Amino acid sequence: MLIEIEHVGKQFPVPGGVVDALKDIDLTIGAGEFVCLLGPSGCGKSTLLNALAGFVQPTSGAIRIDGRAHAAAEPGPDRGMVFQEYALFPWMTVAQNIAFGLEIKGMRRAEINERVDLLLGKLNLREFRDRFPRDLSGGMRQRVAIARVLALDSPILLMDEPFGALDALTRRTLQDELLRIWEEFRKTIIFVTHSIEESIYLADRVVVMTYRPGTVKRDMVIELPRPRDTAGSEFNELKKTLAQMVMEEQMRFAQSEIRGVTAD
Repeated sequence: MLIEIEHVGKQFPVPGGVVDALKDIDLTIGAGEFVCLLGPSGCGKSTLLNALAGFVQPTSGAIRIDGRAHAAAEPGPDRGMVFQEYALFPWMTVAQNIAFGLEIKGMRRAEINERVDLLLGKLNLREFRDRFPRDLSGGMRQRVAIARVLALDSPILLMDEPFGALDALTRRTLQDELLRIWEEFRKTIIFVTHSIEESIYLADRVVVMTYRPGTVKRDMVIELPRPRDTAGSEFNELKKTLAQMVMEEQMRFAQSEIRGVTAD
């Protein structure tokens, strides 16, 4: 699905005025693209993702999905969301968590079982189908969360730092699994991350955002072939370039904090 973000801004009320979280965001994301939103804390990455999900309403501008304007905040079945916190139902087994959305949709039991079995296999979860979330590691819980979203077959996946709380080895394993799933199903993925290496490793494009108000500082196409070698010279040149841009915005954040303390 084609996503068009046109001059989107978002303000939040604060005592004595408003804060501009986003300002004049312009992006077009093609069907099947993998795009990472990268930037320091406070740059509006998650706010933009939540606007795309329909959880918050932009103050200005428009979001269009396949030409349809989303003028108000309205979650829809064309978008699935994966959070950092897993958001699983603790009283349900792995299979029940994956099946939940399908049951709400009223799908026939035979179809639900078939789709759940397929995704248990795709995400290496078969032996855990009857386990509860409390029995799983963080990486396994995130696999279940991804499987639950894939079960609904939404053409767009919105992922808010889904691997941020995981150790490095588990994180790389899930990055590779996500790429394998993306290459098979060709969903449009918009992925928020603080990690420069993760953004280069995963994305077709990396969108670097400025510190508040969040705008597009750079929209960089990553032309490295997959699978990508994180130790390669081209990879590390991109890493240096992106690190410089992110550091500039981090310095703006630090300077604003110093000014705020001085003003107090």
